[in-house]
Amino acid sequence: MRVIAGKYRSQRLQSLPGLELRPTADRLRETLFNVLTAGNPAALDGTVWVDLYAGTGAVGIEAISRGASMVHFVELSERAVLLIRQNLASLGIDRSFQILKQDSIRALRALPSTNITADFVFLDPPYEMEEAYRQALEMLSESGLLRNESIVIAEHQKKFSPGETFGSLRRYRKLVQGDAVLSFYQLAPA
Repeated sequence: MRVIAGKYRSQRLQSLPGLELRPTADRLRETLFNVLTAGNPAALDGTVWVDLYAGTGAVGIEAISRGASMVHFVELSERAVLLIRQNLASLGIDRSFQILKQDSIRALRALPSTNITADFVFLDPPYEMEEAYRQALEMLSESGLLRNESIVIAEHQKKFSPGETFGSLRRYRKLVQGDAVLSFYQLAPA
């Protein structure tokens, strides 16, 4: 696993052995960021990210590498939190991030009260936690964490759909790559 592009391009990231984590594959992460930048390498400069169920931190680290000004890594597992810290330290990243060691739903309740507005929210719970998708997307649709331009991306299995609509949050794009899917959501205009 490596950083795809930006300041830390080609740098290796560590993962945990076994099946405890399922990091977003390099190829899928590359596709995600190609879609978000649409040929404009500076498109992510100064953006704010929330990386829910952060795991290795690969998506948030990729965002930092490509110019994000802040990434909030949300992860409950102590081992994964230590891994995120190791990956950040191995790249010399010592700012532009916050690690929240807590449940993603709890973090989604707390983050809006800190006056954070996210440009991007990446949601990647373990695939078997299908209810976590619904809970997180419903909470995001009602929170003050998003504005109309914010994009929520859910990575999920092809055989499962998190849903099309959650309050005013609507899926506007679905990108399939192998057995994985990226579903893109935005708030519908009022």
